[in-house]
Amino acid sequence: MATLDKLKKVLRRTGVHPTSTQERESSSTVKKPLTDEEYFEGFQLFFKKGGGRITYDDFIRPQISKCLDRLACSRPRGVISVLEIGPGPESILGLLPEQQRRRVVRYDAFEPKEIHASRLETWLASGGDFSSKPFPALLCSPRVHHHCFRVREDGQEDHEGLCCVTGSATSTAKYDLVIFCHSMYGMRPKSAFIEAALGMLVDHQAADGMVVVFHRQGAEFKGLVCHRMASFPTGTVSVPNTEEAIQLFSRFIAAPDSLPGQNLDLSTECQRAVCQSLGFSQADGLVFRAPEIMVSFTRHATGLVELTSRVPQSVHPRVVKNYQARLCTPAAVIRPTEVSHVQDCVRWAIKHKVGLTVIGGSHSDHCVAPNTVAIDMSAFGQVSISDSNQGQLVVAGAGATTGDIIRNAMAEGLTVPLGSRPSVGAGLWLQGGIGHLARLHGLACDAIVGAVLVGVTSGQILHVGHVPSQYRPAGSIRPDNESDMLWAIKGAGTNFGIVLYTVFKTYPARDYIVRNWSLPLDSGLAAEVKLKEFDQLVASKLRRNFSSDVYLFWETERLHLGVSIYQAVSSLGHISSPPSVPLPVRTEEILGFPTSTKTVNAIGLFDTDMYMSGMHGGHGGGKTYSFKRCVFLENIGCPDIVRALVHGLETRPSPLCYFHLLHGGGAVADVAPSSTAFGCRGWNFACVVTGVWLRQDAASERKRQNDADSGMEGRIEQWVYSVVDSLLTASSRSGLQTGVYPADLGPDPRDSSLAVTAFGKGPNRPRLARIKKTTDPHNVLPYACPLPEQPVEPKLIILVTGEHGAGKDFCAEVWAPGFSTPTSAGSANRPTKAYVASISDVTKREYAAASGADLNALLSNRDYKEAHRPALTRFFQEQVRQRPRLPEEHFLNVVYEAANDGVDVLLITGMRDEAPVAMFSHLVPDSRVIEVLVHRSNSIQNPQDLTVQQTQSGAMAGVNVACCSISRNHVPDLVFHNDLNNPGLQPIRTFGERNLLPLFHSEDLSRLESMIRLVPDFPQPGIDFRHVLGIAQRPGGLKLVTTLFLERLVKSRTDQGHDISNKVWDNIDAIVTCETGGFLFASPLAMELEKPLVLVRKSGKKLPPPTCSTEREPSHISHATRGDGNQGEGEQERFEMESDAIRDITNGQPGVLVVDDVMATGKTLCAVLRLLRDVGIEGERVSVIVVAEFPLHRGRKLLRDEGFGRVKVQSLLTFGGL
Repeated sequence: MATLDKLKKVLRRTGVHPTSTQERESSSTVKKPLTDEEYFEGFQLFFKKGGGRITYDDFIRPQISKCLDRLACSRPRGVISVLEIGPGPESILGLLPEQQRRRVVRYDAFEPKEIHASRLETWLASGGDFSSKPFPALLCSPRVHHHCFRVREDGQEDHEGLCCVTGSATSTAKYDLVIFCHSMYGMRPKSAFIEAALGMLVDHQAADGMVVVFHRQGAEFKGLVCHRMASFPTGTVSVPNTEEAIQLFSRFIAAPDSLPGQNLDLSTECQRAVCQSLGFSQADGLVFRAPEIMVSFTRHATGLVELTSRVPQSVHPRVVKNYQARLCTPAAVIRPTEVSHVQDCVRWAIKHKVGLTVIGGSHSDHCVAPNTVAIDMSAFGQVSISDSNQGQLVVAGAGATTGDIIRNAMAEGLTVPLGSRPSVGAGLWLQGGIGHLARLHGLACDAIVGAVLVGVTSGQILHVGHVPSQYRPAGSIRPDNESDMLWAIKGAGTNFGIVLYTVFKTYPARDYIVRNWSLPLDSGLAAEVKLKEFDQLVASKLRRNFSSDVYLFWETERLHLGVSIYQAVSSLGHISSPPSVPLPVRTEEILGFPTSTKTVNAIGLFDTDMYMSGMHGGHGGGKTYSFKRCVFLENIGCPDIVRALVHGLETRPSPLCYFHLLHGGGAVADVAPSSTAFGCRGWNFACVVTGVWLRQDAASERKRQNDADSGMEGRIEQWVYSVVDSLLTASSRSGLQTGVYPADLGPDPRDSSLAVTAFGKGPNRPRLARIKKTTDPHNVLPYACPLPEQPVEPKLIILVTGEHGAGKDFCAEVWAPGFSTPTSAGSANRPTKAYVASISDVTKREYAAASGADLNALLSNRDYKEAHRPALTRFFQEQVRQRPRLPEEHFLNVVYEAANDGVDVLLITGMRDEAPVAMFSHLVPDSRVIEVLVHRSNSIQNPQDLTVQQTQSGAMAGVNVACCSISRNHVPDLVFHNDLNNPGLQPIRTFGERNLLPLFHSEDLSRLESMIRLVPDFPQPGIDFRHVLGIAQRPGGLKLVTTLFLERLVKSRTDQGHDISNKVWDNIDAIVTCETGGFLFASPLAMELEKPLVLVRKSGKKLPPPTCSTEREPSHISHATRGDGNQGEGEQERFEMESDAIRDITNGQPGVLVVDDVMATGKTLCAVLRLLRDVGIEGERVSVIVVAEFPLHRGRKLLRDEGFGRVKVQSLLTFGGL
């Protein structure tokens, strides 16, 4: 089916230039523009009856809802003002629920069509279908201007003869949101009108106002950079196939952006003929494609000149190979020639809150996006060979291609396992890379050992993995999350930074023996038989140095099966004839004799692919476009899969469409799915569903074909997605592994659902979402392969630890049901869901598979498990030696499985890691993580006989618990004494009710959290600032903090079923605090407890001598919140304290409580604890309490690394950001 734009062009050309005098004389269309009534009827037909409403419901309404919510959340009272340009008879905001419409407190509109303007005023006054007015919270009456929104410079009528109203020059009204919803037709140039609308936006500190444009795909806004873009390529419009409807529909489509006074001469017969030739006929009428885009602009839209004045643009237009990308018009194509230029691009994007795209080989859909700056990396095309202690390495620039790398490597007798096309760029190896060496050496991303990139958090140059020193640009650093970054780059590498150089390990160069077969098939049944035989008797028998490509295509009116078998052999130099190498014994029986055999090197291999040399005249003679998606298949001989393939070819929209199946297995499957971001490993063939159609050039014969063409590209796209869906469904129905190749996926919303299957199952997807969130907080790279959203993690994670036989699992199973009681409801709509998981079960499964042990017995039989414990321990230790991040992988696996099941409280057992909260809490920064130690004791007759220690919660509402001394270098949050002399469930339940349930639900803590205001983009763009000190500005805020501090300072334990509590502050001799936030919260606490307050101040504040001082290491957090825009972590600071302050006010062994407002990196607390250690106070004699903790920055780990693991740390609240 054709698009509406194509229909409009044909109608106009036919109407303005009638084909004959007779047709012109018999024309039933009078030469005059549409009246308001005709326009209204066409509008109603288009949007109410013609299927256009589907686009409104499925695309426009969700997009405008997101924009409105984003703006409202950034306003102090959550309300906004709106100006709508050309809304028609009703506002688009009327599609929103009442809760959102109540946020609109001012509404104005420009509507030039008199009948629409009158109906809009009536709708605004009466409410139409609403029970009340559409905007019930308006503070003033809405204004509807009965004329066009036009731009003029001289205050006179413009050259088009229309009445003009300036958007910015004379208007004093300001709005949060300006909407153009299909109302820019005829506005030329569109950018001028957008700029006028930008001048009418409010200047709000918290967030910029926004101009939102909905338009048919292909609109250009030259010189402007969009804030964000979304597309709806599947939009359609239908019209009844009647003479009256088609006449009205045709005039409406062709006329909206025709200027008043222009004549449209088109006979009814001609209208119907054009519509029927271009539309797709269905039972309810003719259907046309109506792909949509949404583009939003902020005041930064005009900031392009700031970038182009510093960074060079492409001198010649960059030729983009991907057809879909060619349809996009970028705001600019920047061609950096230096690393600093790329940094400038990133910093500019962060400052102006816009996205970027990256052009490497230009084969991907997402290398260019509309009205977005594209970075052309072609100047970074160098390829070098480097010697290192890891052998010879290839260092490839982001502008290099597969052919460049292979040619340079071959010159040194080396190769890298890359893809099969020489012109493909970095997107290939960063997102997978399937080639003829994959079965022998793995995917291209598996060969990556290091990379240099510009991070998109701040524009800092980063190097990860193994990068030879000479290739590290000046100023580059290793990021703290280096292992995460390297892991993510190997399979999803276009999402986390702009890669400058990639470092590959190499292998000896190979020659290749290529054998080809082409077999005509009589039917789909024959294809099913042949594919099954080939898969089971040939492909599965091939050694790893063999790979095979399979093609299904239609040629000479018959279905064909093409097969190429590649054998990698040692580089043999010039060979007149290939050596005799045996293939699986039944190869000739199944395929016959090869139609051709040749020996080539790695360069010659590029020309051997059958679709380039042997199908459809050599890829349609090279004059084609293509659209493709790739599906991973475990069994190509499965009947359901073969039937899906055959049916796909039978319904192909173009005779050039085909399927290309690339051989997998071997080394691809050797890599554990969680070892790299590329998690789809269990496939035997990757099926590339390829839609191909001939190019439509400017030649006259093609011009006529273009006019009559029924939207081939749209039909191709729809066919590809349909076949992909049928293959995924067939695999799932047959219980086979499947997935989608991420390298092909882009911003098309149809790819979002496919991306769910692109990175394997288990922890890969949520881990990628977490890394994306932390490494691209400004969303600088929004158009790369879509990553799944991070699931909502459990609100509370309880790590149940203890020695063997202490009863950890039993206690956890007793505590979990307590969270599901009505008093601990997780939300107003459902009860709390608590779940117990053993982190060691994964290791037991892997151990059973490797050793042959009975898995069921390992999981359920204690004696059997104990017999295997030494071997299990050795097995796990060896796994960790090979995969140091394995404990984190297991932890995240358990957490994300629980998150996918909607678990609110997760209790994890089987954990033997030292200081697990410090080790794991940063991985789940939005969750509260605590450790409960289950201590086995025979009897506790007298608590005074024990060495009693106070332990507190590091999460929500922790209660202090006494515990026996244990030989650990950290303090657990809670300890339960499992008294063997007092068995039964009641002591366990009592402990859970009094100590664990308050961790999950506390009205006081919820109230305190609501007092901490979130300030987006403060003090720098991308920082979501938590204004903790703002608690003091709220009535009762300081008193509430003091009350919660006191609740934490209660030590309780359960002894033989009885709860014992006492006040910990009796053991506190002094409160120590550091400026400035600490002063604010420590002072009322010290006054309440009647304890002395010792101040730690920055040097230079003139504390009286004698003093002791220490350096405070610079922190990237404190630097960022300064907002000075400079790079680095800032300067060191020196803290000092009166050295005799504590000795003067205490006797013997003083106990000290340190109070601060927040703990993020922990560097301030480290400085304070060093000062206390200098005066002889450390370890168990010191405890810390803060209002808010930010686990993402790993403050607890720093304290432990600095020797303060025995210091007790507790916090009232935790937050995931800064």
